Amino acid sequence: MGTVIMHNVASVDGFIADKNDDVGPLHDWYFNGDTPIIESDDQFDHSGTGSSFKVSRASAEYVRSTWATIGTIVMGRNLFDLVNGWEGKPPTGDHVVVVSHRPKPEGWHPEASYHFVDDVTAAITKAKELAGDRTIAVNAGEVGGQILAAGLVDEVAMDIVPVVFGSGKRFFGSIDGQHLLEDPHVVIQGEGVLHLRYKVRR
Repeated sequence: MGTVIMHNVASVDGFIADKNDDVGPLHDWYFNGDTPIIESDDQFDHSGTGSSFKVSRASAEYVRSTWATIGTIVMGRNLFDLVNGWEGKPPTGDHVVVVSHRPKPEGWHPEASYHFVDDVTAAITKAKELAGDRTIAVNAGEVGGQILAAGLVDEVAMDIVPVVFGSGKRFFGSIDGQHLLEDPHVVIQGEGVLHLRYKVRR
């Protein structure tokens, strides 16, 4: 089965957006370099979603290699509503699982492989079924925190941007208690971002 990686861009103090879901400068690094993340013939750019991203060479190599492994994205309903599910075309991967107590909007992109479940355990089970041996990417936030707390996350990946938010939406949501991680096995300095990956200690 594929590895479950919880991921997001975050401020130095661990926020993924302000209280109004504004990401401020957190995504500026996606546009501050001269190296495209996506090349037009890349197999994982079936949607063209990431074609305008230009980052530093170090970030491009890291993000490309990460995106190429993803089979399924798991997201919460709040993010789905904010981006309208990327109009049925996720930035990478072939499938999306949305954790929500509400069903898929009626008539919404019936061609898209989006699956709505109301439980985080069911979400990971479905995501693994869809992804096969490929990676499951879990968006951080409330749902990501719940999945980590349930012991279902294998790695935590953070793109840390040098800004302090002070308050807002937390990377790990409202998770309780301590959850130990190993030392980072990926540390890559880009321009305006630091890429970190930690395995979850079992």
